[in-house]
Amino acid sequence: MRIDKFLKVSRLIKRRTVAKEVAGAGRLQVNGQIAKAGTEVKPGDEVTIRYGRKIVKVRVESLENAAQKGEATSLYTTLEETKVDD
Repeated sequence: MRIDKFLKVSRLIKRRTVAKEVAGAGRLQVNGQIAKAGTEVKPGDEVTIRYGRKIVKVRVESLENAAQKGEATSLYTTLEETKVDD
């Protein structure tokens, strides 16, 4: 599954277009490598997202084409959440 779609389905980012913008700005990594919006992810991959002053690192647990609001958090496990002071 493409990383931009995974971020939208898992509700880590609200819209797929926003996920594409985040990837285009270089604020998205998969397994330590800078990722493009079309980068494929699979269960076990570690995804790091930089939101302004916050960095979130998650592990992909499963891939679904769609998920209900309550099920979305079961698609990933949060490994680390850090606030950054610039």
